[in-house]
Amino acid sequence: MSSAPNGLHPYPIVQAPMAGGVSGPPLVAAVCEAGGLGFLAGGYKTADGMYQEIKQTRGLTRRPFGVNLFLPQTGHVDPAAVEAYRGQLAGEASWYEVSLAEEDIIGTNDDGYDAKLAILLEDPVRVVSFTFGCPDPAALARLRAVGTYTIVTVTSAEEARTAQAAGADAVCVQGVEAGGHQGTHRDDPQTDGTAAVGLLALVTQVREAVALPIIAAGGVMRGAQIAALLVAGADAAQLGTAFLACRESGAHPLHKKALTDPMFPHTELTRAFSGRPARGLVNRFVREHGPYAPAGYPQIHHMTSGLRKAAAAAGDPQGMALWAGQGHRLARALPAGELVEVLAAELAEAQSALKVLQMRRAS
Repeated sequence: MSSAPNGLHPYPIVQAPMAGGVSGPPLVAAVCEAGGLGFLAGGYKTADGMYQEIKQTRGLTRRPFGVNLFLPQTGHVDPAAVEAYRGQLAGEASWYEVSLAEEDIIGTNDDGYDAKLAILLEDPVRVVSFTFGCPDPAALARLRAVGTYTIVTVTSAEEARTAQAAGADAVCVQGVEAGGHQGTHRDDPQTDGTAAVGLLALVTQVREAVALPIIAAGGVMRGAQIAALLVAGADAAQLGTAFLACRESGAHPLHKKALTDPMFPHTELTRAFSGRPARGLVNRFVREHGPYAPAGYPQIHHMTSGLRKAAAAAGDPQGMALWAGQGHRLARALPAGELVEVLAAELAEAQSALKVLQMRRAS
């Protein structure tokens, strides 16, 4: 297997794993067939649900694809803070006529990690990536032994060094511009994401810290940005929001529409929906509840699940988690395969322009 992630597919373009049903088999297969590397999101699914999607994807494409897993959450969560937030959301529950999840707040902090890992060892896929932490060296070695290429999401040079020491094949470097959850290995309630670094600076830091291939993620929407990241030292770019608007994406139609709706002009990091910093379009829910939402992932994610589903069913984007990166206004509602081709053409054009510029300077 290639030592670089873009050796697995023709283009240095990776479709981000987006949990919650966005990056399902149709999107993943379309990206792979067009020459990118598609990723299934294993997060928030049962182990069997993940396996069924792997089988569906294999029925749609014979090209390599990846699966993403969430690491078990081990950080302390203050039950009193979670319960206080439940009280603060009582008005939302009444408005949408739903109850807020209780039962130990679903007590599932591990997301079925062990069962999912066992499936991927028994019936391997070509690539597995990890978010919210770094697997232990033994798990990475076992995946390598069955021919799987492993990628660990990192948000700092320190986390990249941890991934390299554990034996990861590559790192996905996530800048603060990225939509959805910040993939930090530890959620620090004291920072709320404010210590996060922009992608270009972070790629440079990580490039000088480790020898691993780099997949750069965060706000990437155009081929020219991919070219810039490759020049900076990345081996490929990972795009999430850019693919969210595609026909094959499983995102709710209101979510897709909101990406370019003037009603939602900007994004911010918020704990309002999940208890962990995540970047999304600023709507009423974020404005009203973001300022006092406590750290508490995934407990608050489970608590607000019914609210988010009810808002979507009611056609109310003001109560939905509209995850999006900072480049969301550049979203293009194209078929996924066509988007890969457009990005590849833009990348080639930018690289050609750079060569011309270099030749002029050299002459």
